[in-house]
Amino acid sequence: MRPRAAALVTLTAALTLAVPAHADEPAPRPGVFLTVSGSDNTWIRGLELACPPEPSDHHPRAAEACAALDKADGDLDRLPGTDPVCSKEYDPVTVTANGTHAGRTVAWERTYANDCLRRAATDPVFAF
Repeated sequence: MRPRAAALVTLTAALTLAVPAHADEPAPRPGVFLTVSGSDNTWIRGLELACPPEPSDHHPRAAEACAALDKADGDLDRLPGTDPVCSKEYDPVTVTANGTHAGRTVAWERTYANDCLRRAATDPVFAF
């Protein structure tokens, strides 16, 4: 009986290694959840951006936002931005992006001194 028990243990170990540990986990849903929030979270808005855009997308400039993300290879630090003419008013705005884009995980957050600077750095992605 001992050889049978050893064979059973070996078979169980082999099957455990053959089945991926994450087999039950669903594949991440493509899309990036974007938020914009005011100083001390006095206000917040957010939406999910699916790329390529879907007819049901709620982002008002979804095609432009997806094109900008594609060009930046999903790295929001590489968005081209614009040269802003903004006041020096300090009213911080925080933006976040979490999800997947083109098969890559996106987890990003930045705080800008005011909304004008945020728009200059992140539009069209956060233009909602």
